[in-house]
Amino acid sequence: MCSGNVWAQGTAQISGSAHDQTGAVLPGVEIQVTQTDTGIVRQAVTNETGLYVLPNLPIGPYRIEASLPGFRTYTQRGIVLQVNTSPSINVVLEVGSVSEQVEVQANAALVETRSAGVGSVVENARILELPLNGRQVVELIGLTGGATPAPNITGGSRDPFGKASFSVAGGLNTGLSYTLDGANHNNMQDNGYISLPFPDALQEFKVETGATSAQNGVKSSGSITLVTKSGTNAFHGDVFEFVRNGIFNARNAFAVRRDTIKRNQFG
Repeated sequence: MCSGNVWAQGTAQISGSAHDQTGAVLPGVEIQVTQTDTGIVRQAVTNETGLYVLPNLPIGPYRIEASLPGFRTYTQRGIVLQVNTSPSINVVLEVGSVSEQVEVQANAALVETRSAGVGSVVENARILELPLNGRQVVELIGLTGGATPAPNITGGSRDPFGKASFSVAGGLNTGLSYTLDGANHNNMQDNGYISLPFPDALQEFKVETGATSAQNGVKSSGSITLVTKSGTNAFHGDVFEFVRNGIFNARNAFAVRRDTIKRNQFG
């Protein structure tokens, strides 16, 4: 068997280097990252130049630990990975016993050093709390810099996948690459996008343009990377109904009768 196209399902990565207090590189350091919501653990070992990389990590909060015999264990908490981010986290080990621990709380924003693309993340709070016409998440693309509404992709046709569209950084509205959880989400019929999940199912998304990485180089204008919510170790769920009905609305002063809109969305 063979596959024509394969997309990575991970949406972020952590990389960096390990040094001692004098600045000398430390090979063989065991690096372990733990997603604190789920307990998922990923491990790596620094190479001969003291570098490590942990690709394809799900988004969310993380804790990183670094250990090497003869040095105190280094722990850093409060690391939050967002969609399509690749922060560099360098660790400094102090001489001492492995049973001793140096703990750092990461309150500052993580610096992106591996990608030259320009982009911004629309986080979960804005997805859930900002008003949306028809609950179309794609309308939130307009919150990012350089994005403006564009004519409907389908030009008024009966295509059920035709929705609102945007021009990013002056590019064509058909020049955006959409991915959902790492998989291609473009509508091949009109170069737009396939229908998106309702807001409650999305965790966050990122709009990127400019010098994006090779993995996002399919379209000329930029890329929209969306990630759905994943489970945690805590039992949780949502039940909802969104209602729009003309009987709740005041009659337009120039209309003969009230509007007759009726919309019920369950989930």
